[in-house]
Amino acid sequence: MTATQHLLNRAYALLMRLTRRLSRQQLMLVLAVLVGLVAGLAATVFQKLLYWIEHVLVSWFPTDSAGYLFLVYPAVGIILASLFVKYVVKDNISEGVARVLYAISKRSSRIRPHNCYSSIVGGAVTIGFGGSVGPEAPIVLTGSAIGSNIAQIFRLNYRDTTLLLGCGAAGAIAAIFKAPVTGLIFVLEILMLDISMRAIVPLLISSVASTTLVLFLKGFDPMLNVEVGGSFNLQYLHMYVLLAILCGLVSKYFLVVNGQVQRFFGRFKKQSSRWLVGGLSLGLLIFLFPPLFGEGYSSFIDLMHGRIEPLFDNSLFYRYRGVPWVVVLFLVGTLLLKVVAMAVTNAAGGVGGSFAPSLFVGAFTGGTLAYICNAFFGMEMSVVNFSLVGMAGVMTGVMKAPLTSVFLIAELANGYGLFVPLMLVASLSFAVSYYLEPDSIYTKKLRAKGELLTHNKDQSVMVFLELDKLIETNFSPVNRNATLGDLVHIVSSSTRNVFPVVKNDGEFVGIILLDDIRTDMFDHRKYKFPISKYITQPPDVILKNEMISEVVGKFEESHAWNLPVVDKKRKYLGFVSKSSILAAYRQQLVELTEE
Repeated sequence: MTATQHLLNRAYALLMRLTRRLSRQQLMLVLAVLVGLVAGLAATVFQKLLYWIEHVLVSWFPTDSAGYLFLVYPAVGIILASLFVKYVVKDNISEGVARVLYAISKRSSRIRPHNCYSSIVGGAVTIGFGGSVGPEAPIVLTGSAIGSNIAQIFRLNYRDTTLLLGCGAAGAIAAIFKAPVTGLIFVLEILMLDISMRAIVPLLISSVASTTLVLFLKGFDPMLNVEVGGSFNLQYLHMYVLLAILCGLVSKYFLVVNGQVQRFFGRFKKQSSRWLVGGLSLGLLIFLFPPLFGEGYSSFIDLMHGRIEPLFDNSLFYRYRGVPWVVVLFLVGTLLLKVVAMAVTNAAGGVGGSFAPSLFVGAFTGGTLAYICNAFFGMEMSVVNFSLVGMAGVMTGVMKAPLTSVFLIAELANGYGLFVPLMLVASLSFAVSYYLEPDSIYTKKLRAKGELLTHNKDQSVMVFLELDKLIETNFSPVNRNATLGDLVHIVSSSTRNVFPVVKNDGEFVGIILLDDIRTDMFDHRKYKFPISKYITQPPDVILKNEMISEVVGKFEESHAWNLPVVDKKRKYLGFVSKSSILAAYRQQLVELTEE
């Protein structure tokens, strides 16, 4: 053991001794602060790296001429990110929020350590070079990984690990938007953790800790520094209803196009083909519509302020920036093609999410509607208000998260005066989009594969149960070379009516039921007969690392009351009974209710 390893081991032992004096709740509060601070720091580093790359690449472009390097930059970013993932990370880090949901559902909330930094590097390179995706999904995966790995360091159980994972996700969202309430609601609504009121406190503490750190480092200005155009005006009620319907339809378009692009790129066997097609397509889209470059926050902020001309910077259409009908076509084209650009970026190998693109598309939906009404129909609709409300509408439809959308917009722009239109548009958009597509962009693939448990309340309770604690070992194993007489001797001292049969090395062979030997066990003439004739196979076998939800499925399909448990080498470990699962399930419900 090296001196460094010895020092780390001593430090770890000291840490364990110090924290052992804390109660579970006290420990979770302390760790929630730690996770929040680390997640906030990670979000700050991510944003600094992203904006530094973008500044170096495009800040020197002349605004009145086309940016021909836009044709090249996105492909370079996608290739660099793909190579980093393939040769350094050696793991899939795309679709960050979906991977967090998968970790909760299928990996006992354990996320690999490299996710604490890999998404920051891959996302910053992808977006900084122009990839038309958002930084939120990578930073959510980063924050969740931080929470998960800190929990693993302290050897917490599954429930507490899941809670710290949620703390990391909440802290990451809170930090990147300076929105602590949104961070909390995001975890409850999108990750759908079935947690108690007492568990909400660590989530809120983590969000506040990360936000406080970011405010200290970056200042108190809201992320969208815009002036909300007055309070809700009833004379535009019908326009908000129209906007809600548009947002619901645009959300459906968003989901359909994303899925089609993903399937199209799935046909390419070689990564080089995806680079070529994706890089050329994305470069051309950004060359024609420069607002598609990167996450696009600056573009929709310009739109909110009514600054249309900056949207045409570095565009072939720069000279037509004052023609109203050209402006409308440009805005609609940007709105529709943002979804294509986002999907192409991810499908070609980039690292990013759909959070920012949904806000971008929503802002352009609301802003374009207001611009058309003002420019062609002489109305005086607030472009800022309709852009902000449109953001909430499309985000709700894409993510099926109305509360997260409403509070995010309110916190982003201090737009609390817009609560009524925000709630109206979010609820109507949710209704329209849910009718057209019940799943969100995060859950659609997972549900199709049967890998989504967090959005099923029964299964979300089951994921807190641990199989190891349910294995019963008081069944008496029988060697497969034993005789009936040996088995009768074992039966005489057993309280069970099922007997596992194993080889000399412990490998599971089958089972013998007491009912199958009942007629022969009193016939002493048969005691020397081998037990092989009595061996049967159980209706199913449980693997050691299976999730409880999968175990329950096996019980339902087999109609068995007890099933044997084996490891990956088929070594016998014990039995699990349906009654023990039901008892543990009930106890878990009681604990969650009491908290």
